[in-house]
Amino acid sequence: MPININNAGLKNANIDSKPNNRQVQNDAQQKPADVSSKGGDAVSLTSEAQQLGSLQEKAMNSSGVDQAKVDKIKADIESGSYKINVEQLANKLAQFESDLFSNGNSE
Repeated sequence: MPININNAGLKNANIDSKPNNRQVQNDAQQKPADVSSKGGDAVSLTSEAQQLGSLQEKAMNSSGVDQAKVDKIKADIESGSYKINVEQLANKLAQFESDLFSNGNSE
């Protein structure tokens, strides 16, 4: 017995009564305020998500430079009161070179 997979000749009221995608898009563009009055979907953000969004916006608007710290170091250098920890500097340079050369050889 052959099966009609295309439902030729049959009318499905559920499918035919649905608006097509173009109608749905046009309705959404024309009446965005009607979504809430018709009981449409709603989105709410947690306080953590709102805080993360504000922090992300603040970071995007920031230059990434702590100008107050830069100004203090400049003033300390000019006055001669800026002290350099030579042991810490040497350790950081050695660590940097170690990381640089060990990563270069692993490829």
